[in-house]
Amino acid sequence: MSQTQTNMDVEKVFHMTGGIGETSYARNSSLQKKASDMMKHITIETIQQLYLTTTPRSLGIADLGCSSGPNTLSFIKDMFDAVEGTSSKTLVPGPEFRVYLNDLPTNDFNTIFKALPDFYKDLGKGSKGRPSIFIAGIPGSFYGRLFPNNCLHFIYSSYSLHWLSQVPPALYDEHGRSINKGNIYISKSSPRRVCELYLRQFQEDFSLFLRSRSEEVIGGGKMVLILLGREGPDHADRGNTFFWELLSRSLAILLSWGEIEEEKLHSYAVNFYAPTKEEIEEEVRREGSFELDQVEMFEIERSDGLKDMSYGTQVARTVRAIQESMISHHFGEGIVDTLFDNYGRLVDQEIAKEDIRPITFLLVLRKIMI
Repeated sequence: MSQTQTNMDVEKVFHMTGGIGETSYARNSSLQKKASDMMKHITIETIQQLYLTTTPRSLGIADLGCSSGPNTLSFIKDMFDAVEGTSSKTLVPGPEFRVYLNDLPTNDFNTIFKALPDFYKDLGKGSKGRPSIFIAGIPGSFYGRLFPNNCLHFIYSSYSLHWLSQVPPALYDEHGRSINKGNIYISKSSPRRVCELYLRQFQEDFSLFLRSRSEEVIGGGKMVLILLGREGPDHADRGNTFFWELLSRSLAILLSWGEIEEEKLHSYAVNFYAPTKEEIEEEVRREGSFELDQVEMFEIERSDGLKDMSYGTQVARTVRAIQESMISHHFGEGIVDTLFDNYGRLVDQEIAKEDIRPITFLLVLRKIMI
């Protein structure tokens, strides 16, 4: 079995492509930004309501899975403006902001930190001195404790919780061979057991996430979680799952060209799961620390791509920025350009036949007062 699939290696290897280059996450996260902006009004309403009911002098906020692009700073500015605007209407002095940016240790935190001086300057325009906001990086997996007890009022996580802590270990037999041969995720040809293993891994991970956050969030504190999902019980739908099917096909093309080894292809799988609304609700109920105040399902409207880029190319660049670290580690860096050229073409071909409908869930959770 490839060592890439162990839990330890996912934490050490998996990260969005850093820096600000052409293939970086910073330059290729506009699809995530567009989706988050569609749901921004809910996030803003949630933190405004939280602030009005708690009026803390020091407001603790965490962005879990912040990555390295501009999206996390955009989120911080939105939260700062929302709370400051609310406090000015109530004639109560605004709080100081403690903002914690979390991602895996391999994340490119430096790109964020380098942008902070200009960010503080922009945030402080029109006011005297630097705004009362303190930003820190917290490296580590959110599938476990990250913060001291009761130090956070609000948690935000955008497009992170569909990533699992590991590929389900039982996906491989005692000889290291995958029971999901030829697929990097669940597909129509996958044995039923593959679906069960991915669901069980999601249940374990999401329950641990909730349990960990329940120690760190104050009673009545809120979380807004945005993640990819699926609409119905069929795991192999023409939504988020189908994008992985197309990446499997792209890898199979490279195999037919002799550019990757068959054993390498059959030992690669993604640490991803797209849950249904019911699977999410069941895990929240079972863990018991949070009340699910709101669940919204969004279908992000497909644009026709950028001026000089097709939709397939845009999707390919987005997926590359997310998956490049794992693919390069497993197959080698030499295949990456060709792989994602093929992938972009396949996405465009499939879109021309029938639309692909990726589903996004937004959850608003409230910590139950004890």
